Amino acid sequence: MPRPVKHRRICAHPRCNSFKPCQRSGNPLIMTLDEYEVIRLIDYAGFTQEDCAKQMNVARTTIQAIYANARKILASCIVESRPLKIEGGNVEVCGKDCGKKGDNIMRIAVAYEDGKVFQHFGHTEQFKLYDVEDGKVQVMTTVNTNGSGHGALADILKKCSVDVLICGGIGDGAKRALAEAGIELYGGVTADADQAVADFLAGNLSFNPDVACSHHDENHHGEGHSCGGHGHHGEGHSCSNH
Repeated sequence: MPRPVKHRRICAHPRCNSFKPCQRSGNPLIMTLDEYEVIRLIDYAGFTQEDCAKQMNVARTTIQAIYANARKILASCIVESRPLKIEGGNVEVCGKDCGKKGDNIMRIAVAYEDGKVFQHFGHTEQFKLYDVEDGKVQVMTTVNTNGSGHGALADILKKCSVDVLICGGIGDGAKRALAEAGIELYGGVTADADQAVADFLAGNLSFNPDVACSHHDENHHGEGHSCGGHGHHGEGHSCSNH
């Protein structure tokens, strides 16, 4: 008997499933839902191919093949001015709204950049969210902060129903905002994001409960400052709001 094809897990259907150029030329090209999801995760949300494979519950080699074909379809649509339809594919929807979580879910957020824990909380451009059930990560996704300032970042995490934040350096004002939002903080972490979450779930995450973030300019981190970890912090301004 032929081996059954493994379903590719997607988080949700696209908001719009068809696109047309101003000057239509030729028949529409079809992008499957799993191809769309790979583009969304890698090119939009900033996932690595390995993270994408975990999210979609398939092998990394499968992701590489899907990604290559999806990019070829997008290139053909642009160069040949052809319509695009997103439909079909061997997929299963994860059944969870990535913006909401169930009663038995713990949501962990990591200040995220290039696969690692980002070291300056106040300048975080992305949070990677991990939904954990029965001690295991079930769903991963990312949230763009759209350049939000220090004070707004805690609000973003609160609206995302985050329970735990893992980050690098963070100022006192941001700490207070997180405490008021009921978000448990683990700062001063320097590691790969996925490894940090794995260590947290295993009960052996290395963090600094007295973490701080000091620098000499409110908007830019200059030389001679330390942010996160167990390094030395010079006198100056806090990364949090004054």
